[in-house]
Amino acid sequence: MKLILVLSGFFLMLQLSAQDTAFQTYYEKSHYLATPRYAETIEFCKKLDKASPILKYTTFGKSPQGRDLPLLIADKNGNFTAEAVRKSGNAVLLIEACIHAGECDGKDAGLMLLRDIAIYKKSLPLLDHVTILFIPILNTDGHERFGPYNRVNQNGPEEMGWRTTAQNLNLNRDFMKADAPEMQAWHKLYNEWLPEFFVDCHVTDGADFQYTMTYALETNGCMEKNLSEWTRNICESYLVSEMKKSGFPVFPYVEFRNWHDPRSGLTQTVAPPMLSQGYTAVQNRPGLLIETHMLKPYKARVTSTYTMLTHTIEILNKEYKSLQALETKADEFTASEKFRKEPFPVSFSESYADSTQIEFLGFEYTIDTSDLTGGLWFKYNNQKPTVWQLTMFPNCKADKYVTLPEAYLIPPQCISVIEGLQLHGVKMTKLNHEVTCSVKSSRFGKMRWQQKPFEGHHKLTYELADSIEQRTFPAGTMLVEMNQRTARVIAHLLEPASPDSYASWGFFDAYLEQKEYSESYVMETLAREMIQKNPSLKAEFDQKKAADKNFDADPDAMLNWFYSKSPYWDSRLNLYPVGRIVNRSEIDKIKQ
Repeated sequence: MKLILVLSGFFLMLQLSAQDTAFQTYYEKSHYLATPRYAETIEFCKKLDKASPILKYTTFGKSPQGRDLPLLIADKNGNFTAEAVRKSGNAVLLIEACIHAGECDGKDAGLMLLRDIAIYKKSLPLLDHVTILFIPILNTDGHERFGPYNRVNQNGPEEMGWRTTAQNLNLNRDFMKADAPEMQAWHKLYNEWLPEFFVDCHVTDGADFQYTMTYALETNGCMEKNLSEWTRNICESYLVSEMKKSGFPVFPYVEFRNWHDPRSGLTQTVAPPMLSQGYTAVQNRPGLLIETHMLKPYKARVTSTYTMLTHTIEILNKEYKSLQALETKADEFTASEKFRKEPFPVSFSESYADSTQIEFLGFEYTIDTSDLTGGLWFKYNNQKPTVWQLTMFPNCKADKYVTLPEAYLIPPQCISVIEGLQLHGVKMTKLNHEVTCSVKSSRFGKMRWQQKPFEGHHKLTYELADSIEQRTFPAGTMLVEMNQRTARVIAHLLEPASPDSYASWGFFDAYLEQKEYSESYVMETLAREMIQKNPSLKAEFDQKKAADKNFDADPDAMLNWFYSKSPYWDSRLNLYPVGRIVNRSEIDKIKQ
């Protein structure tokens, strides 16, 4: 009998051992030194799907090179559609990894975590009130630009993917303009599920310090007030406390007042909505940015990511009802008239008005002058940990405010803008008749295009001259009313003062080009006729010549100036084609 029991126990141990081996990740099998390629990652995801009724593998789009964009859904009750999960009352957590495909910590951590939950049943209660969407690789094409030399600042894994996509686009600069097919697919997924919480897994560059992980949560003014307070007082407090208990003290994402130099002091910023957690914030949904430290061993980085993801799910399980209620109220407020009556900030910067002293776990370092380049050479000694008492500037200030309209009118020829807004989940009404109404108009002046391209665009700055005028919009124009939950997104995209607006990204550049020109022999005659009819024009002309030497030396520019004063000039040049409806009564007239 004893022999039977011993043999039974032995065979049970063999079964458990075989199961452990069968579901070991590529990363674990490599002794925590390597990360799997795309095909191996997909194979493991499908294996999890086949083995567990609470996991489903699916795809949500394709990359430009034709690779499926993978998605794992984890739900304790086997609900794998957005509609079914909403009915269940669960909160939805979206975790994405490999948006920068060389930063693959989140992929390996996420695969282990879902395996542990679904196969080993180690943490099954994590799914009591949370449904997890996990994107192991968002940048699939960049992931397969695989090699050992893709991250000069990074300590492992042995090989990794590339930062950008096959189109050389950085997906974590693309959340607003959504140029990349991968990002367009992401937006469709996001708006289908509208997750209550979001996590983006990265590896940071920058200085050397003791923390294995830093993080960012948007609590400085770009979300609705009560939602920001929950994020700071409940979520952030819990994560910081639990990570410390777990052996991974964390610190807010490090921004040094002088780059690389901790002693210069620390600042905090508001993430612009082109970045992941900045984007979800303007969707009234908190986002957590995880930044493991690039110089730490790969195993420590993956383990810290696993730990942070676990604690994130824990707090969502505890707070899911409170968070859902807060987000519902935030959506209602964003759609309200009260929201539109307040000045809306579209850009932020650091504020040095207030400061505090904080402890920072760093390393001793020296600053030398390089005998090779003449630049500053920061030399960190990671054998000499120290606790710095540093000055922290924790606050931010709004740089630009706009007054929000009641609605926008987008003429039908602005195809890419209309399609982009639809990707963002913006509701709009197509007008099937021509309308003439009073709108706030903007004209661009003093345009300056960035010399070097940035994410496939030459971003531009400009001055804006606003006026109220009657304008006619053709049939097919889209009416975008602001009484909807995506009003913050709409404002950032359609207010040209916003640094992340379609205008700033150059979507309206064609409207800033002069398309008709005059011949000199025509304008020489016409200019004299114009002066004869309006003698004050000559004084204005002379004044401009005296003030602008370049103008004074350029006959073509002078004649074009007279052309601009003539009735032949293009009245739509530099006119922002989007109109803003200021008065609600105008919308009522349009809809009649």
